[in-house]
Amino acid sequence: MYERVEDGFRTIANTVKLAGRNEPKANIPQLVYSWLSNERNGRWIMILDSADDRDVFDNANIAHGTTSGNERERRPFATYLPQSQNGSIIVTTRNRELAFRLTGRRQNMIEVGPMAQTDALTLLEKKLGSPADLDVAADLVQALDLVPLAISQAAAYIQARAPRSSPEKYLAEFRKNEHRKSSLLQYDAGDLRRDGGASNAVLTTWQISFDYIRSKRPSAADLLSLMSFFDRQGIPGWVLEPPRVTKEDIPGRRIDEDGDTDFDNGRSATDGAVDDDMDGDTDSNLTDDSADTTDYGFDDDVAMLRDYCLIATTEIDEFEMHGLVQFSTRKWLEQWGQQETFKQKFIERMAALFPTGDYKNWATCRNLFAHVQVALGYRPSENREEIWATLLYNGGWFAWSQGRYEVAQRMVGKARRVRENRLGKEDTASLGSMSLFALVLLDRGQWEEAEKLEVQVMETRKTKLGADHPDTLSSMANLASTFWNQGRWEEAEKLFVQVMETSKTKLGADHPDTLTSMANLASTYRSQGRWEEAEKLFVQVMETRKTKLGADHPDTLSSMANLASTFWNQGRWEEAEKLFVQVMETSKTKLGADHPDYADEHGQPSVDIL
Repeated sequence: MYERVEDGFRTIANTVKLAGRNEPKANIPQLVYSWLSNERNGRWIMILDSADDRDVFDNANIAHGTTSGNERERRPFATYLPQSQNGSIIVTTRNRELAFRLTGRRQNMIEVGPMAQTDALTLLEKKLGSPADLDVAADLVQALDLVPLAISQAAAYIQARAPRSSPEKYLAEFRKNEHRKSSLLQYDAGDLRRDGGASNAVLTTWQISFDYIRSKRPSAADLLSLMSFFDRQGIPGWVLEPPRVTKEDIPGRRIDEDGDTDFDNGRSATDGAVDDDMDGDTDSNLTDDSADTTDYGFDDDVAMLRDYCLIATTEIDEFEMHGLVQFSTRKWLEQWGQQETFKQKFIERMAALFPTGDYKNWATCRNLFAHVQVALGYRPSENREEIWATLLYNGGWFAWSQGRYEVAQRMVGKARRVRENRLGKEDTASLGSMSLFALVLLDRGQWEEAEKLEVQVMETRKTKLGADHPDTLSSMANLASTFWNQGRWEEAEKLFVQVMETSKTKLGADHPDTLTSMANLASTYRSQGRWEEAEKLFVQVMETRKTKLGADHPDTLSSMANLASTFWNQGRWEEAEKLFVQVMETSKTKLGADHPDYADEHGQPSVDIL
């Protein structure tokens, strides 16, 4: 950058034929400065293109525009930029701090961010002509994050290869895989209107900034590297700050301290949160610094990344990045051999902070779930897979609780395979994954596959843990739920009675698991037309849950919905309507209108076992 600026001053000096420019000790920047400051020389415009390195303009230790042997006083380049009424200086830079330094006022700064789609399409049309397919053109500029340089680069590539290339073919290649995307984003056709040292390739342009940040503030480069693995939007600030946790705090290393097995539809997910062996090796930030309260300079790191327009912040302390910036960062890390390192740091950070899918954690889960979905595609090296499996298990648990069964099946399925391969099929964590996977299959109507898995889990737990262990009871309840869904009422009833009686003895009559088993048995009675027996149990469960959990807890709402359904089956319309309306309004607020439980409860009564 220094040589480019110096050459620019020399070119000006030669163009206007400044006297003394060829003297051995000539101070070329000073000569140009003096000439431009003289209003008799007319009006002028100077353009500083890609002025990104602050040291070039602020470092007085760099000698400027002189031949060797010049002993003049050294001054920063910024002091040679004239302040004259007959001239203007246009600066293009990716460094917001340097822009302020050179212009002196924020009012003089114009931030050029991503374009609006209409403007992006206009730019593409200007470069290529009217598109044959407007939808393809719109998809292309969106894929390029509406970034002007990326759009210009794509247009140059298409033009150079026409007629064999087109926006449609370019888009298909861009989406093909990361290797092909990287190749396209490195294409540089050059631009005679720009300084020859300035790159027209998106990857190269951003990676020059990454290198500079790394040289000046490594911690900011590390933060950018970590952020490149998150979903591009909604990255909470508290997730990025250095963690103050230890290995033992990572969700999934043990059963919740309250021993909760949370049968939902007579089902348990918590037992699978056990992860006995994390390889004993996690990100050092999660261990060595756990008690350190030193200021890590996080805000300074953020400020630097914002100055280079690589990240943006929102009013609710969340961060955003352009997808192309994230991709460029990951390719930059790959070049330095650091991609796997930061991918693993991301997985460990998310595993440390993403809780189980239990109701009490839903708010946190909602904030982080998009980033867990991204992690689904980040399979780590073989010896670090168990932490990844724990993250996917907890993410799948939450997805299942929200009725997002397809993504839950993908997450839990991967977690299950990793745990079974690494720990064996009879390991506690493996059984938990198998159990949750069966629940997902159950809710997707794949009853035979679910039953097969549930029988396997139940029999293994009976052997390893005993017939009255809470995890074993959970497996029995899950199997009974499958029987219920298939209309096998007598088999379901037999298992539900056994679970209920054992739970009362082992856990107590008002334990959440016992209440769930009672609700499941009541649902079986209702399916058999045994209305009075069902009503009696439903009332008991509902009242106890109101006291223990609160009136708006999902389990309490399910009890109310089940009781309302029982009233409806008996033709007690007014009582049923009153309860259904109450459940519908509360569920809409607590769960959302698109949640499966809300959908079941606000229309024709068709309530799952809860």
